[in-house]
Amino acid sequence: MGKQSNCEYCSNYVYDDDYECYTCLVNLDEDEMAGFMMHTFDRCPYFRMDDDYKIVRKQM
Repeated sequence: MGKQSNCEYCSNYVYDDDYECYTCLVNLDEDEMAGFMMHTFDRCPYFRMDDDYKIVRKQM
């Protein structure tokens, strides 16, 4: 499976109670942020599939 770009499925995309919205836990550098803001950041190198069942599969 290749690197993805849909933030909604990433484990780094979490709800922030202080800001009352979802935010990314990864601190992007200036070039990465510019690419993200200009919608040219199509394959995030920090994407990790948020898989709640990963631990369960390891226990089986």
